[in-house]
Amino acid sequence: MCGGVTFQQEQETIRTFFPNPKSCLPVRSKRGQVVLVPWGRREKQPGFTPLGGWARLESIHMGKWNNYNPKPVKIMVDGFMEKDQQGNSHWYALGEGEFIQGLLTEDAGVTRVYVVTITDPQSQHKSARWPRVLKHQENSLGE
Repeated sequence: MCGGVTFQQEQETIRTFFPNPKSCLPVRSKRGQVVLVPWGRREKQPGFTPLGGWARLESIHMGKWNNYNPKPVKIMVDGFMEKDQQGNSHWYALGEGEFIQGLLTEDAGVTRVYVVTITDPQSQHKSARWPRVLKHQENSLGE
């Protein structure tokens, strides 16, 4: 389900995990710069965006995110971690030119990013959710 990511920032390898309330994800801006954006929303954090750090692709297509000014973005990471049904962590590397689909939201002046997920048999997580991994030339929402 993508509970953690690893990425490069200023010659340093960063590992961040969703449970950390200060966790941010590297998002490519329209100008091509990579900026760190808060990852999802937790119970004690302000705002009205959904709790959690993930957005199901089906829910985006059904319009459930429309109140949050959603925009598709590229999350620029080297790899991600998911836990299997026994709670063991597994890391997965992204290939050359790949990124994780993200959904940028705005709520009460706060910008957040959610990892877009799909149902996928390669997921070992009890939810069977997997981050939507795309290549740079693909249309970001698959439309």
